[in-house]
Amino acid sequence: MSDHLASGNLLGTYLRERRAQLDPATLGFSSERRRTSGLRREEVAQLANISPTWYTCLEQGRGGAPSADALDRLARALMLSDVEREHLFLLGLGRPPEVRYRQHDDVEPRHQRVLDALDPSPAIIRTATWDVVGWNRASKALLLDFGAVPRAPHNVLRFLFLDPRARVMHYDWEKAARFVLGAFRMDAARAGAAEVVEPLVEELCRESPEFEAMWRDNVVQGPRGEPIKHLRHPVLGPLTLENSVFSVDGRTDLHLVIFNPVTPDDASKIQSFMERQ
Repeated sequence: MSDHLASGNLLGTYLRERRAQLDPATLGFSSERRRTSGLRREEVAQLANISPTWYTCLEQGRGGAPSADALDRLARALMLSDVEREHLFLLGLGRPPEVRYRQHDDVEPRHQRVLDALDPSPAIIRTATWDVVGWNRASKALLLDFGAVPRAPHNVLRFLFLDPRARVMHYDWEKAARFVLGAFRMDAARAGAAEVVEPLVEELCRESPEFEAMWRDNVVQGPRGEPIKHLRHPVLGPLTLENSVFSVDGRTDLHLVIFNPVTPDDASKIQSFMERQ
């Protein structure tokens, strides 16, 4: 069996399985007189605005290589998640789809419970554009009370370049600022959010000459560019925290950032401080 035929059969199988899982009634179709569960082929074709004959051939592994546009329409018709859409493209074209960024301003309750369970280590959830959308009690006490920041969204770059407290917090503010800006540039590009961040970049260029100068340098950073943070806390004094970044399960647009104390002394100071809060 040729590779093309094998991939076509896998794609057809996946389309049939996904079609069978949809409820016709919720999509405006009658659920009466159906021999099998799910949508009919012609109904999927109607939702995707493609030819029923071609869709039938596609399910049977005879449709040839579909276009990216056709796969996008099928993904919407079959109500696929981002992960399922990526799988569809890998089966149909042998590559993932072009990145598309969708902006979110909240986290699921289960993700907030993860943040809360990480106390007394500060932890936040941020977007690819570095908007902080979730935080725990330790982050509020040791880093920044994001909920009290008057301007939303609570963006890390806006705090770092425009809030005087950021310069007090970081022993080497310029190094931290350059790292964050380089990582932000890489994250936004990788997430397909270059146009989304343009208003923020324009705002920061107007209000911060240092941001404008650093932005012109076009520096990019990988995710592990600065694993250690040296911070100055107003009560606890010097703190050394290890910075780890993880993808959030089921949300490719979000990252979990955890700041763990590096030394036993730092851990003890943080634990005692959190118990008093």
